[in-house]
Amino acid sequence: MEREQKPGRRAILGAAALGAGAMALGGAGTATAAEASGEASGKGHGLPVPTVIGHRGASGYRPEHTLGSYQLALDMGADIIEQDLVPTKDGHLVCRHENDITATTDVSAHPEFADRKTTKTVDGTALTGWFTEDFTLAELKTLRAKERIPGNRQRNTLYDGRWEVPTFEEVLQWAEREGRKRGRRIWLYVETKHPTYFRKLGLGLEEPLAKLLRRYGRHKKDAALFLQSFEPSSIQRLRKLVDTPAVVLLSTINSRPWDFIEANDPRTVADLVKPEGLKWIASYAQGIGPDLSVIIPRTADGKLGTPTSVVKDAHAAGLVLHPYTMRNENTFLPADFRRGTDPNAYGDAFGAFKKYFETGIDGIFSDNPDTALLAAEDFRKSR
Repeated sequence: MEREQKPGRRAILGAAALGAGAMALGGAGTATAAEASGEASGKGHGLPVPTVIGHRGASGYRPEHTLGSYQLALDMGADIIEQDLVPTKDGHLVCRHENDITATTDVSAHPEFADRKTTKTVDGTALTGWFTEDFTLAELKTLRAKERIPGNRQRNTLYDGRWEVPTFEEVLQWAEREGRKRGRRIWLYVETKHPTYFRKLGLGLEEPLAKLLRRYGRHKKDAALFLQSFEPSSIQRLRKLVDTPAVVLLSTINSRPWDFIEANDPRTVADLVKPEGLKWIASYAQGIGPDLSVIIPRTADGKLGTPTSVVKDAHAAGLVLHPYTMRNENTFLPADFRRGTDPNAYGDAFGAFKKYFETGIDGIFSDNPDTALLAAEDFRKSR
């Protein structure tokens, strides 16, 4: 896809099928009157390039996948807010990064649920804890969210216990309220988690998700929403149900999607990012969301190496790229951008953002939307 990059201008990614070309929008952080009324040139609204995606909300500052985290990301100015979906026992879709809620809720402090603790194998990994599919929505609503990685983000524990686990429908309603208040559509980025695993339990994700998308008018090509999954078959299934733009997530280069493992498909991510693999993805999806190491591999000492041709090849196939995930803390940054010896202190995140943006990616997931937005604005000004 063609992107416009001019000094003092924001390149805009056409939202509709993400193949309608690029538009220009003046004024960082502001929308034109045409865009606010849904009449921006091209189909639907546009997105700035690089697009900033609030990873699980603003999870660098609030417990992830809570309305508090989503609200903060939106208030910071994130272009899109991400939700990960897992089901409850009674079939409701809720926002959690994993169905194992041991680390993200206070479930262990509820004696009435002590007997729900169990060991399960999810996508080949044995996990011991509490799982959403063993709780009704009413039961899950008695729990409260907490910080997932308190060792890295101790300050976030201040907010433990403040928010419930939201349903996806509650998030859609929140987005509608915020959209009316702000005079524009609120973009969401929605992932189906472990879809093969849940389908085997009789809790398929795609059908109830499609039903909600239709109910809230987010089922069309110009919807302000991206669907995403690490399992290509989930995106293919959704494609038969809705026309919402979709992205195939890709893990590390030598990994295989879990649905490929189940189906004895030998292809790896390395195969999928070759021109023929990207052409196959482009037959049913509009983009890819690779691990950042697929864009720029790290060397043996943890530094950034030489960028691959994935960005160029994906654009040649008509796909956009939204890699994941940038975080500010040293422990998550490439070694050449760490500062000092404290793993939880902030490193040179701006320097790392610049390196990734220079590859030509169309957007990026970040736990720290405010940092990402500043970095994106810096990059646009430098073009």
